Amino acid sequence: MWQKLLRDSSFFLLLLRFDCELAEQVRARGCPYCASALHSARYERKPRGAPAGLPPQYDRRESLCCSADGCRKRVLPPSLRFFGRRVYLGPVFVVVCAMIEGITVKRAAALHELVGVSIRTLARWRRWWREAFPQTAFWRAARARFAPPVDRWCLPASLLERFGGCAETQRIMAALRFLLPLTAGSNCPMDS
Repeated sequence: MWQKLLRDSSFFLLLLRFDCELAEQVRARGCPYCASALHSARYERKPRGAPAGLPPQYDRRESLCCSADGCRKRVLPPSLRFFGRRVYLGPVFVVVCAMIEGITVKRAAALHELVGVSIRTLARWRRWWREAFPQTAFWRAARARFAPPVDRWCLPASLLERFGGCAETQRIMAALRFLLPLTAGSNCPMDS
């Protein structure tokens, strides 16, 4: 099921549309430092794990720059496509990590075939979900929303389960929206 989602270009195009909308919301608020207008300052990324057939603008990260002389600071809006500085797309990072529970050589080979991720990268991602993510200020504040508690050793699969009761596409969208604060620059607080 998840493999089909990772090959669905319409899902990834939907994420592009949402990222553009999120950037417009941040732009409408103005510069968080001086309240001046924000201008587009997109930059190229070389994301991995995307399905074939996406337009060239998919590789551009939404970014904004203050228009005021003397300020000119950048504002990085949240993104459903990009998860921080990772080279793999956010949905790939979340979904593949949910799929690797009990990683075997056979599963690693299948994931490599699907999105090009190596077994070393899978191990690093798994460590991040189990060790670094639970220590983030975001998760320490947000985990109280879930009762019973999310199983830290099964992240992100245990987190995706909490958005159950809906189709896979809706579940991953809900999880990506939940994780949005981790994708934006620190100067771009989200109104929850």
